[in-house]
Amino acid sequence: MLKDIGLKIIQKCGGLPLAVKVMGGLLRRRGESRRDWEQVLDDSKWSITEMPQELSYAVYLSYQDMPPHLKQCFLYYSLLPQNKTYYAHEVVALWISEGFVDGNSNDLEELGINYYKELIYRNLIEPDKLYVNHLSCSMHDVIRSFAQYMIKDEALIVHDGDIDNLTNPHSQKFLRLSIETNHLQSGDIDWKSLQGQKSVRTLISTIQIKMKPSDLLVTFSGLRILHIESVDVAALVESLHQLKHLRYLTLVNANISVLPENIGKMKLLQFLDLCRCIKLVNLPDSIVKLGQLRLLSLPEASMVPRGVSSLTNMRRLCMFRAHMDGDWCSLDELGPLSQLRFLELHQLENVSTASFAANARLGEKMHLIRLLLYCTSKMRYDGLVKKKEGVSDEEQQRIEKVFNKLCPPPGVEYLEIKGYFGRQLPSWMMSTSMVPLNNLKTILFHDLACCAQLPNGLCQLPSLEVLQVSRAPCIKHVGTGFLHAATTSFPRLNEMILYGMVEWEEWEWEEKVKAMRRLKKLVLKKCRLRHVPPGLASNASSLKILCLQHVKYLSYIESFPSIVELTVNGCPDLERITNFPNLQMLTIVNCPKLKVLEQIASLERLILEDYTMLKLPEYMRDIKPRHFQLFCRLWLLSSIAAGQSGTEWDKFSQVEHVKAYARDGDNSRKWYVLYTRGDNCKLDSNISSSTIFEGNLIIFYGGCTRI
Repeated sequence: MLKDIGLKIIQKCGGLPLAVKVMGGLLRRRGESRRDWEQVLDDSKWSITEMPQELSYAVYLSYQDMPPHLKQCFLYYSLLPQNKTYYAHEVVALWISEGFVDGNSNDLEELGINYYKELIYRNLIEPDKLYVNHLSCSMHDVIRSFAQYMIKDEALIVHDGDIDNLTNPHSQKFLRLSIETNHLQSGDIDWKSLQGQKSVRTLISTIQIKMKPSDLLVTFSGLRILHIESVDVAALVESLHQLKHLRYLTLVNANISVLPENIGKMKLLQFLDLCRCIKLVNLPDSIVKLGQLRLLSLPEASMVPRGVSSLTNMRRLCMFRAHMDGDWCSLDELGPLSQLRFLELHQLENVSTASFAANARLGEKMHLIRLLLYCTSKMRYDGLVKKKEGVSDEEQQRIEKVFNKLCPPPGVEYLEIKGYFGRQLPSWMMSTSMVPLNNLKTILFHDLACCAQLPNGLCQLPSLEVLQVSRAPCIKHVGTGFLHAATTSFPRLNEMILYGMVEWEEWEWEEKVKAMRRLKKLVLKKCRLRHVPPGLASNASSLKILCLQHVKYLSYIESFPSIVELTVNGCPDLERITNFPNLQMLTIVNCPKLKVLEQIASLERLILEDYTMLKLPEYMRDIKPRHFQLFCRLWLLSSIAAGQSGTEWDKFSQVEHVKAYARDGDNSRKWYVLYTRGDNCKLDSNISSSTIFEGNLIIFYGGCTRI
């Protein structure tokens, strides 16, 4: 019904993918009626003349369609420096500080996240795939240019060519300044050059600004947001209390060891991020007078004074260390902080008794979404326990009791436990006493030094989507307790990563046990697993991606009908891969014993990396991928470059496209062979006879070295 209009809209977008994408984001908000789409097609804004030609009219239509509050948030996003990762909660904090989020004080963060999601739905910002749950996004250069054009009268983004706009005393006055590293060097801008911008409300700088002892902040009396990165801001810090309107303060790599006692006078401060001030140890007593604080992110070595219990507006508390002596804040002061959405606790091994943990009343914090519980790791870099830091029975029993009292509330969605050294994980994760954590979507375990088994209650969690275990050297066996036969286990699990379980040899899973029906990605890394259980292949019918890295003793993988992408890396005993009927992409790295590839008829792309092999493997004759990418030693590459007269021709000639590379001493791809079967078997290479001679020398001297 709408196809004809849609094609006309695409034509107006000039066929540009970004414009089409943004227009799709607009149309999905307009509805599915023909009239709505015709209004977009006939909109007069397609032909607006005052906008520069290089900017996108599709973005302009999307911008004009937004309500006023969302327009402000969108334009502000374009000011954020591209050389820094901004997380969703940081962006929302900036919006709140500028007054763009209009709502009840209790739910400003939730409203801000909805605005953030709306920009994603409109395809105006794009989630970074490195982060789950849209935790971080980027903005396309074209969209950024449009937004900066629209905000040009009130905001200045300073690069190397814009310094004159600051240093000229008669320059335009701006409400917002964003200074980011491009060709600018530290010291190219001094603090005095900013003094003329007396109307500024936002100052964000990711470059070190040259400062003098006499520099003060009093000039910027209207500042609401201050983010600065500098090596020496001691003078500025002394005058912080003069910023009566400041809502947001972030100091990065600031060379300060103390904060002034008068910081407590900043009554409107809502967001205080000091986590990268590595020399800041003691926080002033007056910090607990900042009653409007919604976020406090602490330096790693900081000591928090007593009285934190009075900060009842707190939504995010990051890097809170569990001190239990002296005049510093202890864990039990967190009890009254009922509005917390995010809580990150460190050095929990310092908690002397379980009663302190109980007094924190985590289970009563009904708004808590993300909970991070950290102990100092007792493990080495190689994933084994540090011998000189052996764990006594008394220590293990104490930490188990402490964690048993740190049970999260029912609404928590994200849980991370790191450095825990009890023999078994908290009782509230066991099936017999499992707390109804019905909203829990992500669980991450890191550095479980002494745990001998995975908890048997996780499989019952109805919303669990991501499970990751990193470095658990005492787990040797994953038994039937991990999966329950009575019900479908892990009903919504989407991704599972088991990494660094270096002694793990056996995974017991009976085929009749129903589990992991929605699992799409599985990563097994650094373990001794001898067999992939048959139950996995028969149950995980949605599994698309399987990655096996450094799995010792595994000799075969077979019968995974749903897998589309398979990676095997550093599996020394792997001999055969069979019956992957839908496999499209296969990556093989350093698997020297692999001899058999069978029943993989749908293979589109093969990536093979091995710098020790002298010839292509024989299984190359039995497969027909469309694309083959090879990383090998120079000698083998020279044989491939010989083409039809070489010994390897019949192993790759049936492939449509081949890209093969050998590296030189600095690991760059110095030599290559490119082959296209459909173009009269065209073969291109930069290997010459002298290169082949060089390859012979490499093998000769390498052989002498081995002898």
